[in-house]
Amino acid sequence: MTKKILLSVFLLPAAMAFAQQYGGMWIPTELNEKEMKDLGMKISAKDIFNPQKPSIKDAVVQFNGGCTAEIISPKGLLLTNHHCGFGQIQAHSTVQNDLLSNGFWAKNTQGELPNPGVKVDFIVDIKEVTDQILEGTDNLTEPELTKRINNNIEVYKNSQKIESYQSIMVKPMYYGNKYYAYTIETYKDIRLVGAPPQSIGKFGSDTDNWVWPRHTGDFSMFRIYADKNNRPAEYSKDNVPYVPKHYLPVSIKDKNENDFTFVFGFPGRTTEYLPAVGVEKIMKDIDPARIAVRDVALKTLDEKMRVDNETRIKYASKYASVANYWKKWIGEVEGLKKSNAVEKKVMYEGSLVAKNPEIKNTLDQLNKLYNDQAPYALNNAYFTEVVRNAETLKLAGDYYDFVASVEAGRMDEKELTKLKTKLTSFYKDYSAELDAKVTAKLLALYVNKTAPQFLPAGFSKYKDESPNIPVIEDMSKNSIITGRTAVNGGTLTADIDKAFSNQDKLIKTLKKDPIYQLYVSMKETYMKTADPQYISMQTKIDALQKKFMAQQMQTDKDRKFFPDANSTLRVTYGKVKGSAPRDAVSYGYQTHLAGVMEKYVPGDYEFDVPKKLIDLYNKKDFGNYKDKTGDVPVGFTATNHTTGGNSGSPALDANGNLVGLNFDRQWEGTMSDINYDPRFSRNIMVDTKYILFIIEKFADSKWLIDEMKIIK
Repeated sequence: MTKKILLSVFLLPAAMAFAQQYGGMWIPTELNEKEMKDLGMKISAKDIFNPQKPSIKDAVVQFNGGCTAEIISPKGLLLTNHHCGFGQIQAHSTVQNDLLSNGFWAKNTQGELPNPGVKVDFIVDIKEVTDQILEGTDNLTEPELTKRINNNIEVYKNSQKIESYQSIMVKPMYYGNKYYAYTIETYKDIRLVGAPPQSIGKFGSDTDNWVWPRHTGDFSMFRIYADKNNRPAEYSKDNVPYVPKHYLPVSIKDKNENDFTFVFGFPGRTTEYLPAVGVEKIMKDIDPARIAVRDVALKTLDEKMRVDNETRIKYASKYASVANYWKKWIGEVEGLKKSNAVEKKVMYEGSLVAKNPEIKNTLDQLNKLYNDQAPYALNNAYFTEVVRNAETLKLAGDYYDFVASVEAGRMDEKELTKLKTKLTSFYKDYSAELDAKVTAKLLALYVNKTAPQFLPAGFSKYKDESPNIPVIEDMSKNSIITGRTAVNGGTLTADIDKAFSNQDKLIKTLKKDPIYQLYVSMKETYMKTADPQYISMQTKIDALQKKFMAQQMQTDKDRKFFPDANSTLRVTYGKVKGSAPRDAVSYGYQTHLAGVMEKYVPGDYEFDVPKKLIDLYNKKDFGNYKDKTGDVPVGFTATNHTTGGNSGSPALDANGNLVGLNFDRQWEGTMSDINYDPRFSRNIMVDTKYILFIIEKFADSKWLIDEMKIIK
């Protein structure tokens, strides 16, 4: 009897955690309007998403394929995170005109800066198309199943009548148990309007990344331009600011704990429905491997960036990108442990099997496959992370693919131009000497962390870090890939057209190149000893995961299911709230400008503060932007369920007004991609009061404020 009581006590919190509903990433056509209104929402679901008339969705865009942004004026003014616009700010920066350090603010529309290749996507409509996409797929197995689904997708897309500037995207949900079609409009003339210096936009940098309390003014501003008919167009000086169907009013009202809030954006990827064994492998094997590789790369880059200004600018965006998920994975591992994610999953699976015994067979198969796959999955994690973070090896991979394409007859002029453009862009921010050190250190890590059967013959010579550095530096000096040796009368870094002028000679030289040969030995060994086994088992796991997902939805009638994030438009909602993530630790929901001054370290890479901001603070020159404390609010937290891709997403109040700009999550809750836990999971937002304060008082750009509709 005692055991039964104890089990019920453990099962109850698990069931409650899964029943808790305002953790979730909901398709905007399938919102739980009643629950949102019970939590405090004043508008209707149709006000959020309506394909027939203007709604909030017409002010929300996917920014350049990775972040979210929102329109905040009738002239197409776009707000997103500083880190989302970082690449564009960097591209306009030089040592002589360092916009990263100094910031940038156009004085009028004529001063706004074009950004070739940057785009934003509007979602015009969403339709469930499961029946059309899964037609004729009963009893099919791979590869016939995928072939039929892909064919059905093309048939559906071709049957739709759309404008020339629109496209259709069909995405699977619930691991392929449902399908949805998205009608998209893409605008390609996006200009930089304003960005604070990184001492504001990146304040706290890597130390504060994923951390609360937070004091980062993580925002930047762009503008969408269109042709004279307000339609998408390539960049032209004749284009005009886009007139949106809807733009977001900006609220500067005070916030209170438990205020309703929702976030509207494009979350990237979550895996909320994995079996317990899948979560365990991530927590114990995969994440620690990724962390170890990036830890070595980041420390090596940081040493150089701190003492060399040119390297700092060149590597700023890349360093931030590498560090972002490195720190996230650290928090994810800790959060999964702290929230007892594996144990909770085991108990939930037990409750499912009790209702539907057929699920046990599915889980048994998943357990066996994950355990059999484990050594190959670990090698996959180390190999892919080493090649991704050792840029010299990453470059070698591009040339390896080039050689394969030429020899297979696939390299036409269009593909060659694309490759040369990619390489030219890459070399612009590449230091061969610095990356030789990164590569040397990562090779040592790879050898020491990889089982012998997965290593090329003779690779044990790279096991010690210090001896590797001069060896790899010598390879780098004698490599055409690094651009330190010429081919065809030119180097790949200085004259890429000349280097590619004789492809036969280039390929012959590549095949003798020491860096190329190093990469080939790693790649071909991996492809022989690990990749086929890993992929084969993953295909079986994916098929079983689809079955397990369907079984969960059929069996657990008390749980409302939302599809995992997959970079499609979603709504998540909750309340403004502080947290108590650890024993005797309690966080408030709001930070202020005073906290910026408390963290201020003169001249520091992460915590320096511009003199003008200090002067504004000392004079208490806060304008309309102070709150009831008499200070300017900087950031706040809430229980919205967000992830990567939600960066730049609008945080909206009960009336659909913009109150903040989502940019991060609290470190203790980063495991929410796998296991949302309302005790720890908090999203972090820049307060609109701080954004407007910086624009008006710090940047003297009231002309931008005058475009907006301010709710006081």
